[in-house]
Parts: sequence; C-alpha cells; structure tokens
Amino acid sequence: MITRRNLAGSLTATGIALAAAGKAVLGSGQALAQVAPPPRPDGHFDPKGKAPSRFTLEALQRARTTLPFADQRDFEEQKRGFIAAMPESKIMADAGHVAWDMDRFKFLLEKPDYDSVHPSLKRISVLNMNYGLYEVVPGIYQVRGFDLADISFVRGKTGWIVIDPLTATETARAALKLFRQHVGKDLPITAVIYSHSHGDHWGGVRGIVDEADVRAGKVQIIAPRDFMQHTISENVYAGNAMNRRLFYQYGLLLPASPYGYVGQGLGQGVASGMVGLIAPTRIIDKDIEELEVDGVRMVFQNTPDTEAPSEMNTWIPDLKALWMAENVTATMHNIYTLRGAPVRDPLNWSKFIGQALYRFGFEAEVMFASHHWPRWGNARIQEILRGQRDLYANLNNQVLHLANQGVTINEIHNVYQMPESLVRSWANRGYHGSQQHNSRGVIQRYLGFWDANPATLIPLSPSDSAPLYVEMMGGADKIMARGKQLHDEGQYLLASEILNKLVYAQPRNQAAKDLLADVFEQIGYQQENPGLRNSFLAGAYELRQGIPAGAAPSSSSPDVVRAMSTELFLNFLGIRMDGRKAEGLKFTINLVTPDNGEKFAIELDNGTLTNTAGFLAARPDLTITVNRADLEPIMAGQKTVEAQVAAGLMKLEGDATILGKLGTLMVDFDPRFQIMPGTRVRTAAVQKTEPFEVSPKTTIAE
Repeated sequence: MITRRNLAGSLTATGIALAAAGKAVLGSGQALAQVAPPPRPDGHFDPKGKAPSRFTLEALQRARTTLPFADQRDFEEQKRGFIAAMPESKIMADAGHVAWDMDRFKFLLEKPDYDSVHPSLKRISVLNMNYGLYEVVPGIYQVRGFDLADISFVRGKTGWIVIDPLTATETARAALKLFRQHVGKDLPITAVIYSHSHGDHWGGVRGIVDEADVRAGKVQIIAPRDFMQHTISENVYAGNAMNRRLFYQYGLLLPASPYGYVGQGLGQGVASGMVGLIAPTRIIDKDIEELEVDGVRMVFQNTPDTEAPSEMNTWIPDLKALWMAENVTATMHNIYTLRGAPVRDPLNWSKFIGQALYRFGFEAEVMFASHHWPRWGNARIQEILRGQRDLYANLNNQVLHLANQGVTINEIHNVYQMPESLVRSWANRGYHGSQQHNSRGVIQRYLGFWDANPATLIPLSPSDSAPLYVEMMGGADKIMARGKQLHDEGQYLLASEILNKLVYAQPRNQAAKDLLADVFEQIGYQQENPGLRNSFLAGAYELRQGIPAGAAPSSSSPDVVRAMSTELFLNFLGIRMDGRKAEGLKFTINLVTPDNGEKFAIELDNGTLTNTAGFLAARPDLTITVNRADLEPIMAGQKTVEAQVAAGLMKLEGDATILGKLGTLMVDFDPRFQIMPGTRVRTAAVQKTEPFEVSPKTTIAE
C-alpha cells in the first residue's frame, strides 16, 4: 500500500488560491495568537523584543519633521460620503473562525504616534481604519475596511452592479448586508465586474450572488481579457515558495501591535474566509470597449501587464466617474513584489495611466478604485493621475538611465532617488511598493540577476561561503563584538552584513541569531513600507522563536482548483515530482478526457515529467480515460482515483502500477520551509493533513 497525502491537501498547501490572488488569506497574527506568550508590560509581544533605539527614534523624528503632514486632503476625502459604520468589529467565517477583526487595529487610534512605527506608515494605517458604507456620488457606493480591497456598488436600471467582491465569501456577504440595510434594499445584484485577476477582487463572489442565477442569465459577470488564464496560472508553479514568502511580506506571524503588524498599506489586511470563483459570462476583449450594463453605459479600458497581467479600468460617462481598478490608488505599487512574481512593466503601466488621463481624466469629476478612498474634482483627479503616471515612468526611465551608466542591481536601491515633487505627494509614497525593491525589480526585468562581475556569476551558497568569512574575520567572538558595537552605534545595515554571515556559518548560535534579530527589529521599526517592515520583523521573530508548527496557511478553494486547466494541473505535477528519484524510470501515459475533447501524452524520461497537449502516444504503457468533470473531484481532493475507478467513472488500460511508482516521486510542499538559518519548525515532525491509502494499482500522481 502507498500512503500519500490526498490531492486536495497537496494542491491547497501550495496555496493555489493564494498564489492566484497574489495575497494571503490567513489573517495576520492569527497563527501566532495560538503560540505566543502574553504581551509584556510594555506591550511588546516577543519576550526577546527590544524597544526602539535612540537611532530609530531620531530617524522617525526626522520623518515627522520633513514629510508633508500639513496636507490633510486624504483625511477629508477618506471621510467624505460616510453613511454608516459596520456595527460588528468581527466577521465570522463559515468554518467557525474569525474571518475579519477590526478590533486588532484599535491601538492605531489610541495614540497620535508610536516610537516603533514610521509616522507615514501610521498615517496610512489610520486612513485605512474606515469601516463602513460610503457614498461616492449618488448612484455609486463603497463598503470599505472589510478586507484588503473595497467593494463598490453602482445603481443599474433594474438592480445593482458590483465591482470587485473582495477576497472572501463571508466578508462580501457582510458588506452586502450593510449596504442593503442602508441603501440597496431589495433590489437584486444584476452584474458583477472583476477588475483584475488578483483574488481580493473576485474571491468573495459567492457571498453576493448565486451561481444558479449566473447560469440562468439573471446575473452577468464581466472581466478583462485573459482573466481566467491569469487568475489560475499566475504564480501557481512557485505557489508554495510564494506562500512562505508571504509570511514575511504580509507579516503572518506578527500580531497587530505597535511592535508588530500595523497594516498592509493597501488596506489593513486580507480576510481569512472562503475563496470562491464563478467564471465570467462576458469578457472584454477590445482595448477600448463600450458596453451597457443593466442600463448603465460603461467604457472599459483593458490595461494588460500593469498592476496585474489581466486588468481593466472603467469609465462611467453619465456619472463622470472613473474607476481605476488597482492601477491608481493612494500608494506606489509593486513593480517587484516581495512574495515573488513576474516583474511588472512600469513603462507600460505609466502609459495606460496616461491614456486614461487623456481619454477620461479631463472629464472625470470623481475617481475611485479598488483600494483606499475616492478623489473628487477634476483638478484633484488630474493631479493624482499625472503623479502616478510619472511615478512609474520615472522608476523605469531613471533606473535604466543609471543602469546604462553601470549601476548594478546590487547598487541601484542606494543610488536611485525619486524626484522631490513625487516624494512629497502622499499618493506616491511607498505603502505597497518601495523605491528600494522596485528599483531593483526594474533592473531584474531588463538585465536579470547578474551584476556582470564574474565573481558573482557562480556564487557559493551562503552556508558554504559563510564559514570562510567567519574564519577571515577572526571567528565568532570578534564578529559578535563588532556586531554589537555596530548595533550600539546605530549602524544596523553594517551589523546585519557581518552577523548574517555568522548565522549562516553557525545556525545553532542562538546568541548570534538574537543579536541579528535585534538589528532586524530596529531596521523594521524605521520602515515606511509595510512589506519591508513586516519582512524585517518576521525575520527577527523567526530568529528568536523559530517557526510555529501551526503557522502554515490553509485555504481550500475547490472553485480555483476546478478552474485550473488540465495542462496547468499536469505541469504542476511535473514541478512536484522529485526528478532525482526518477533516474532510470521511463514510461508513457495517455490521458483522455472525452467530455471536453482533450488528450495528453504524458512521458517520464530523463528524470523529467512532461505532457504534450493534443497528442497521444502510439504505444503507451497506460491509458487513462476520464471525463474532465470526473477528474475535477480528484484534483480538488474530494475523490480518490480508486473511488472513481470503482464507480465506473475512470478507466485504466495497461500497467496501472505506473501510477503507484509516480506517486512515490511526488513531494508534498510545506510552506514552512526555513528561510533564516536555524529556524526550523518547532516540532519533531511537520504536521500534515490526514493521509489516505489506496492500492498501487489504482493510485494516481496526487
């Protein structure tokens, strides 16, 4: 018998829903709450945590005195149109846990400043405390603060058009309930618009509409071209690695605290509920396409390869309202996102904003988006559009200007500076992207990882090179002494440079890890950007405490798994297979799915599992015949191959033992792999989902 984890476990553990979303569905700090001790008297959640140093206090004070805090327009716009607050601070998930909790962030309103939080980051987190229903203009409403994104409602002729129904079923349902209590009454939802392919803009759709109504034609679902392709395929292949990196970018182990997580910039965080997906019924194919949606004229502008690979802006001419999706919000966005993803095209992004300005921006009287708050008045709209257009163009052009003069990927973040006119606009501050990682992303996009120095072309792994560095620096004691001195002088980046070498050379040296954690913590306190802050503080936490056993995100989304193409599923099996164990194995499988006419030749050879769509091998070792509809329950972990064969829904012809051999080659990716040395999961064995057993004659590569 072969004991393997079921298919749903292996797929959802890689975070397919998360990777498609590009964001986490585990609420920040929820995992930590089960393992962390009570906060100390000073409020710090970590027994080893340190207060801000005098150097950190000085850095934050400089920000208070140099940034344009006198500009209060964002606060005026954030409050405008307020109708009703959400009465409950917590929204429960259908599974019984808390899906959303605004109480976690009450501390943001208790003090004007915290010495452990950059004042600009504190500012955007306070702005993101809006939690209720707002009128944008008569006929357009938003519910804000229920998730990372906002949900918008536009009055149609017979009902309501919803734009971007959040991440989770439960938060979208709660938003609709609040809306109906004050505005929507009993009018139906007649259309849903997905602005782009990231999951916080479609995952809550089942909380607002019934799929039966979609199938019956009562509800139209509209999306940009290539939406389904990119919703499922973007980043699935590296999904487990991205899941792990989300622990850092999104601070998943950090509780909401002045010493920990203080928000995510785009919003306070991502809801921890059920992710659903209903396929679009209407795709916007043309670059510019006008459509009447429930009696409302809408002009859609496809903007591929901007903030998302599939995205569109929407102009509502009769209301003079411009919806900018996530292309223009109240922050510099990511060109390179820290969780990992294909680097975005900032010049393309800039040009689409410029086109929106010239097509719609001179007429618009209100501009709203999928995050933050609207902007009113044509002058204000043009100011924001021009600023963000120039922001992304400057990143692209000036980084390449410097690269063409020899500045490398390892230097650019210390050389490139945005123009002061952009820096002093709050809308261009780095609350999601940052100058540091975006500038490096531009070079990565055009020139790749290598800095052209042959010494770095075939680098040793850090754990291999670190012992030599430690030896040449005179050993651990000297490094610790110098690291402590640099820490005490406020030279935190220099301290991290040498202490990181020591930790890699001696991963069990807890004193070195603790000192490096102290350094990371001070760097984190000083960051304006939430992703940078979270990453340094997460690194500090794991260096001190290890990785909690209960910290792995878990989000089962059968809708997303079902939406995978068969080819994408097979490709992912090729990634999960450990090719080192497949040496000497060779076989061919034909897969036929009669209900949709697909066929695949699947071959294992040279330690590599490949598939070729549209072809069958002449002499296969095994042929699998199964309707795609009957394969989907296996993909979603709801049925086993054995069960489908026994039910007569799957036919195996040939050597079925091949499936057992293939199953033994599959690896269950764990999203708690080690990042910092010596920080493995704090249990003797990694917790797994409940295994199942099947005969080797009928198992399949899970």
